[in-house]
Amino acid sequence: MGDVAKDLAAGTVGGVAQLVVGHPFDTIKVKLQSQPTPLPGEIPKYSGAIDAVKKTLSADGAGGLFKGMGAPLATVAAFNAALFSVRGQMETSLRSHPGAPLTVNQQCIAGAGAGFAVSFLATPTELIKCRLQAQGTGGATGATSAAVTEAAAATAASAGKYGGPMDVAKQVLRSEGGV
Repeated sequence: MGDVAKDLAAGTVGGVAQLVVGHPFDTIKVKLQSQPTPLPGEIPKYSGAIDAVKKTLSADGAGGLFKGMGAPLATVAAFNAALFSVRGQMETSLRSHPGAPLTVNQQCIAGAGAGFAVSFLATPTELIKCRLQAQGTGGATGATSAAVTEAAAATAASAGKYGGPMDVAKQVLRSEGGV
């Protein structure tokens, strides 16, 4: 197995492991961030992270902590392939001669270039993931759209709206356009 194939395989396995372990924490973060601001005298939907975990488990079971994981899981191999390929190409172009070590500045440039390149894959993936994670978060406090932040209002409007990652992509493209 060549170095590129090993890097891709290791990056894919590492990316999947990172998703499986980290996604529940990310889900709770998104739920807390996207909950509507309660009106004066009302209590928020979640009083904190532990409360959000309890309510998520109660409402959706353990699967609720993994909502929205399909999009990043489906793209982890492509993401890592792009990341390693672009970084490798940039390293090659930045070297003064084959095999020459890169300076710290050259490594930063190669990493930034790779990060920029994969952002075109990561941004739509993150949008889909967050829409699915936040689905059902809004509207529970009875607050009106005028009383909540713009992000929470969008979440409240989309409560129960999406059937899965492809449905999010189709609806976003239809209602909000491409870029």
